[in-house]
Amino acid sequence: MRNAVRKVTDRFALLSYGGDALRLRLINIGHLLTGDFLGTLIGLLVFIISGRALGTENFGILALTISYGRAVQRLVAFQSWQPLIKYGAELSKPEHIEDYKSLMKFGFLVDVAAAAVAYLVAIGGALIFGPLIGVSEAALHLVLIYSTILLFNINGFPTAVMRLAGRFRIMAYSSLLNLMLRLVLCVFGLIFEQGILYFIIIFAMTQILGSLFLFVLAMFELRRKGASGLLWAPIRGVSKRFTGLWAFTIGSNVELTLRATANELDTLFVGALAGPSAAGLYHIAKRFGRLMLQFGVRVQAVLYPDVARLWADRAIDEFRKTVMQMELLLAGLGGLIFIGISLTIHPIIHWTLGDEFIDAAPLVTVQMIAVAMVLSGSVARSALLAMGRQLVVLKIVVIATLAFHATAIVAIYYIGAMGANIAHAVMATILLVGLLTAYTSALKASSSTMPNVEGMKPDISMKAD
Repeated sequence: MRNAVRKVTDRFALLSYGGDALRLRLINIGHLLTGDFLGTLIGLLVFIISGRALGTENFGILALTISYGRAVQRLVAFQSWQPLIKYGAELSKPEHIEDYKSLMKFGFLVDVAAAAVAYLVAIGGALIFGPLIGVSEAALHLVLIYSTILLFNINGFPTAVMRLAGRFRIMAYSSLLNLMLRLVLCVFGLIFEQGILYFIIIFAMTQILGSLFLFVLAMFELRRKGASGLLWAPIRGVSKRFTGLWAFTIGSNVELTLRATANELDTLFVGALAGPSAAGLYHIAKRFGRLMLQFGVRVQAVLYPDVARLWADRAIDEFRKTVMQMELLLAGLGGLIFIGISLTIHPIIHWTLGDEFIDAAPLVTVQMIAVAMVLSGSVARSALLAMGRQLVVLKIVVIATLAFHATAIVAIYYIGAMGANIAHAVMATILLVGLLTAYTSALKASSSTMPNVEGMKPDISMKAD
């Protein structure tokens, strides 16, 4: 008993470990979370206004249209930022600038190709399989219009550039300008009683502007770094210079695709099996869930480049302590947010969307349980990727996704939208247990075969810009 208490005490003592590195990490996380908090508030206002303007039926169609675009994006697009950060973290010195440019050009070309394929898949899928995935003939033209966003979805390469440079503050607050524009235009639509076509165009236009702005910021950052002339950088033999680059890139895409079948197609499943109104209620629950999930997403955004550098420098002790720090922080924050939202969700929906949407409250509560578990395992996922264990992560995601679909198909059919939330809870449990177990095993195996650089102060290159 005494040993167990001491172990818990030691783990929480890690929250004070880290000095300047921890302070800078928390500052960067704070910038991203502040930007996300403001962005989420604006986003909720956008959906409240949209719901008020369109009603449950048309709001459900809007939710299905947006979900379809996101689903195709997730199914086809590559998470090119993951391999770019992993390999780019080793290219911090001036003599590496040409290799850095070649690596980033590789990511840019992958993004462009994936964007073109995603657009074609979205158009073809809507025309051929529309009714099967909840896209009615009346809503088909809306889906075709919104799918234009996929042509401009070149976000992986810019994200890697900005995160490796530590430009978290710029990324956090620049996106707010785009959301403010969307909010103003939605208010205009409510006042002047615009229909669903207007709101589809507004959502698509602002999404495209956001992607273009991030790309421009990345190009300025490359010039500041002295890596201008990206398009003329040679990429012949880039996969030989960065061993495992293609395997990591393809593996990341397969993982993203599998996650998308659960996290993006779920709203379409609900729409197909329970109708647009149920899909609208479920979409509201997911919006609240994403509010909580942003904590994990942003911690990973800051943590992943950091632990990738630590692992490359063989600073295993600092790597382990950094991962434990972030796990404890996310577990604590996740628990507090879950309790707070569970206690206040009914009045929140009553005073925002109105009693017409009150049936979404229990969906939000169950969704929060699943999201809290996903948060707890998210740091282990980043650590495994930094350690080069992408294949292990992929295997765990495969098992969890299969469990989600097996649960969702049956549960949605019998109990409606709540079935999708239960399926997410099942998937989250498998992810949490699998990732933590794999991380512990990988760390033990690596510690016995990989020399640790004791007392070394690795170049984390993290900035609070």
